[in-house]
Amino acid sequence: MGCKIERSGSIGIYTYSVAPDWASRPVNYVSWYDCLRFCNWLHNGQPIGVQDATTTEDGAYDMSLGASVVRKPGARVWLPSENEWYKAAYHKNDGVTGNYFDYPTSSDIVPGRDGLENTNPGNNANYSDNGFVIGSPYYRTVAGEFQLSDSPYGTFDQGGNVFEWNEALHDSSKRGYRGGSYNFLSYNLQSSILNYDDPLNENNIVGFRIASVSCPSADLTNDCFVDFEDLAKVASQWLSGLSDQFD
Repeated sequence: MGCKIERSGSIGIYTYSVAPDWASRPVNYVSWYDCLRFCNWLHNGQPIGVQDATTTEDGAYDMSLGASVVRKPGARVWLPSENEWYKAAYHKNDGVTGNYFDYPTSSDIVPGRDGLENTNPGNNANYSDNGFVIGSPYYRTVAGEFQLSDSPYGTFDQGGNVFEWNEALHDSSKRGYRGGSYNFLSYNLQSSILNYDDPLNENNIVGFRIASVSCPSADLTNDCFVDFEDLAKVASQWLSGLSDQFD
């Protein structure tokens, strides 16, 4: 029920890869702190190297703060807050209203479990009321399997597959997660159900999703900032085009 992340090499020079048929399935066996470190890694541009402040230990989150860690101003990739996750999953996307669906499939009706959505109107998810949607060894469907069951904001699989960690703090030391799982009953998909656990725990039913800022079109270096590096790239492209005219 893991993720088939395979390691090769030796200490100090390990490399990692994911089996192709597992690459688009949600990760599990990750602690809350694992999620923050992954956000830092993305925030920092997916660097290669040891775990330090330039790779996984700082960026969107300062991991040296331990249990007191919070999202930093200027974070470009982060774990959603409770409110961010909840709105993306359940809000009807009809302006500034208090209108929410009961399920993250744009529906108030209990979702079905039919992945062949080209033959039905949608409203499906991967949960286990009567056995598994998909059996061993995967259990989790690929992202977007239920292509007609997205939320009003266009997010997929916020119901079922695996519960998803968020930033919420409960009982002074626990962290929140929502959304249901492939081996839990359908009621766990409901907007009224929230869960929380020790942030160090890792198991087969909990994973995560990330949120990020929208990068401006002028960001040519894909770091979500428009800065000198982008201007330099524009200048380089212009000079290259000018040179071509005289070749």
